[in-house]
Amino acid sequence: MRFTLPRDIYYGKDSLAELKSLHGKRAIVVVGGGSMKRFGFLDKVLGYLKEAGMETQLFEGVEPDPSVETVMKGAEAMRAFEPDWIVSIGGGSPIDAAKAMWAFYEYPETKFEDLITPFKFPTLRTKAKFVAIPSTSGTATEVTAFSVITDYQKGIKYPLADFNITPDIAIVDPTLAETMPPKLTANTGMDALTHAIEAYVSTMHSPFTDPLALQAIQMVFEYLPASYKGDKAAREQMHYAQCLAGMAFSNALLGIVHSMAHKTGAAYQNGHIVHGAANAMYLPKVIRYNAKNPEASERYATIARTVGLTGDANGLVDALCRKIDSYNDIFGIPHAMKDYENGMVPEDEFKAKLHDVAALAISDACTGSNPRQPSQEDMEKLLTACYYDLDVDF
Repeated sequence: MRFTLPRDIYYGKDSLAELKSLHGKRAIVVVGGGSMKRFGFLDKVLGYLKEAGMETQLFEGVEPDPSVETVMKGAEAMRAFEPDWIVSIGGGSPIDAAKAMWAFYEYPETKFEDLITPFKFPTLRTKAKFVAIPSTSGTATEVTAFSVITDYQKGIKYPLADFNITPDIAIVDPTLAETMPPKLTANTGMDALTHAIEAYVSTMHSPFTDPLALQAIQMVFEYLPASYKGDKAAREQMHYAQCLAGMAFSNALLGIVHSMAHKTGAAYQNGHIVHGAANAMYLPKVIRYNAKNPEASERYATIARTVGLTGDANGLVDALCRKIDSYNDIFGIPHAMKDYENGMVPEDEFKAKLHDVAALAISDACTGSNPRQPSQEDMEKLLTACYYDLDVDF
């Protein structure tokens, strides 16, 4: 067994200034679509790195759900610039992209297909170390061994997994999260909740991950509604909660809520199902499915008791699902995939792709640590229940 975290996690307001203490010659800064520049955080990062005596270069424009092509372009830029620090600031997308760029920078002959198999990365840190600075409170990619990259030609999101890509330094500065709009706050917050719940019931959970997962769950339930409304103190606590959830799931792994979210996210023609919203919609259904496993049922009951719910084991599982659904109601996240974004996923397309999407979800890297292993029939039933908001009793 193994438990791996970044060597250093700096947190608190204005912890971004810790960049001044880095030692190196060159740093490449990987960012997304422009919000970090608009709010002045990118200038701060570049200023602090210059104070550290480093030459800097920007790689901008990483898209949401970053593509294989973007990763390859970034790796090419790194090979030309030869940084000894890779610094990524923003949401999960630029940080995830930068993690994958890192591998191709250090190993130019590697192919994307070589990295899809979990925990098969080459040894990193031969050329550069990595700093991750999150601006959203959900993915926790700043402390995890994961990166999600999308192959748009195949319409598949690939979760890449290896302890090599756990960042060296995470800077969890809540000031960056204060700029999130409400919808992003809700989606990322429900993603964090899913991370913590799946980590707690995972077959890979341990005495090292359980306390982190439970603490994160408590904090999300306590602070997410106020954070959604813009409360800055709650935003700060959510930024820490999602990081705790990340520490838990990076080591305990996840389950089929994430398998389903990965494989439905880019599968349909009319647009993407946002990852956090997908998790929020699927989570109650998967809890009811997994609760047929007695050990998982008891662990869900422990979660429910931890957040103040009462009743016997079965009643507690149901109460936990209702609580999650009530949060979805607060945030305007539907209970059924058919209602997502005014019917973005048409029924005929859902049915036509059901078999293949279910098969891909079963083969997803997150399925192996789920407490109940689904058959093809089970997965098709689960996805159907999520599409129509049906009862799960199988």
